[in-house]
Parts: sequence; C-alpha cells; structure tokens
Amino acid sequence: MATLSECLGELVRDVDGLFLFSPSGSYYERFADADVDQLVVVAAENSVGAETFVELPLQFDDVEDRVRFGIEGSMDRNLVEDGDVLACAAAIFDDDPDSLVRVRVNEAMRSGLYGLFMHSRADPGVVRDVVEVAIELGKKGQKGKPVGALFVVGDAGKVMNKSRPLSYNPFEKSHVHVGDPIVNVMLKEFSRLDGAFVVSDQGKIVSAYRYLEPSAEGVDIPKGLGARHMAGGAITRDTNAIAIVLSESDGMVRAFKGGNLVLELDPEEH
Repeated sequence: MATLSECLGELVRDVDGLFLFSPSGSYYERFADADVDQLVVVAAENSVGAETFVELPLQFDDVEDRVRFGIEGSMDRNLVEDGDVLACAAAIFDDDPDSLVRVRVNEAMRSGLYGLFMHSRADPGVVRDVVEVAIELGKKGQKGKPVGALFVVGDAGKVMNKSRPLSYNPFEKSHVHVGDPIVNVMLKEFSRLDGAFVVSDQGKIVSAYRYLEPSAEGVDIPKGLGARHMAGGAITRDTNAIAIVLSESDGMVRAFKGGNLVLELDPEEH
C-alpha cells in the first residue's frame, strides 16, 4: 500500500518548474536550491530577491486567476512553453503558500489579458473592471437581447479631443468610477445607445455617447468586424488608450492597443 507521501509526491514528480506565489523570504529560501529546472516567484513585487520573477499585476482573490496570470506572464517571457508541467504553490488559508496545484501549460492560456493589464497606461484594476463589465454584458445582454459596446480606457483628455458628443453626457459633472456595482448597472443601461464610453486612467467615467473621429486609414482589423471595432482600433493607434469592444454580432469581447487586436474572449467561457 502506498504511503500518503508517495501519493502526494505524484503532484511534483517530473515537473518542469516550481512556481511560488507571493512567498515570504524564509519560504522562498527553502526551495532556492530545489532540484527543479525552473523556480519562479510570482507576486506583486520581488520582495524575496528571486532570480526569476514574474510580476502579478493585481492581487487576485481567486487562486485559479493567480495561477493563470502567473503562467501567462511566464509564457510572455518565454520562461515556459506549451506542454510544460508546473507545480504551483499558492496561499489560500495562510500568509505562506499552503496549497499545491499541478498544471500543464497549453497555448490556450495565452489570452492576452496579462499583457493588457501590465502594459496599459490605465491602472490594471480599472482595465480588469471594464473587461468584467463587458463580459457580464456579453453574457446577459440588454433585456435578454445581444448588445454591442465600446469602452475607451486611459488617456481620456486626448480621446475626448478626438471625439465628439452624440447626445448629452450623463457623466459630465459626476465623479463616479467603474467597478462600483451601481455604476456598472448604469453602464449596462447606457450601452444600448450609440457611442463610446470614455474612462480615465484611474477609472472615472468621463463620458458616454462619444463618436470617435480618428482616421481609420491604415488600421487593420480582422475581416467581419465592423465600425465599432474599427473605431476602437483607430483611437488606440492615435492615443495611449486601450479599447475594449463587445461585439453585438458574435458576442465576443475584444481589446485593441496601439491599433492592434491584442485580446479576444468568449464571455460564456469566463
């Protein structure tokens, strides 16, 4: 009969890397000389002086989100590749890692979210909140019917200069921020009307109903995507904003940065 240690040993047998999520210095030192091909610390900052470190853009409460983002960040840096098997140690009940997850890396983990959060001008928490609003709207629609929406996030002053109002701005004298549950309900309600939402770097809703006016010349978007995606791509080429677009036709959430499509998500899978 196998011992408990032998059974649990299967979790770390023949792994290609060990990922420690937000460990203390003493915890990290226990594994610093471990016989493993790759030892990676994933955290908001490298407080333990790890040789190989991947920055976590946000403090995710959900362990699966932490693991996914840590792995995607490692893929972006070519630290791991498709097919690698990783042991991921993360904290759930205590300050130091107390849980172990065995994960096989696959290319589908490269969603584009990590790069969007890490390399956008806007605060990563703001980007996350807007993506979550778009995903929720994609799942439920507006009164059960599919809707489209366009959120332009960051560099709000320049975005406002490259757009014009289609109607009154319900947020003109307000100081509300994306992420507030009540505000998110308002965004979903206003999404049924034309125009883009403009959100500041720190999450303030600057405007709704904006018609974006950058030139679309030279903007290359995938075939089948319409004017909303073209406008989103063009405004991110001419400003330091990102654009998050919910497609009314296929229900997909897409993000543009620097004029390029960098993210494509199916709301039903999130």
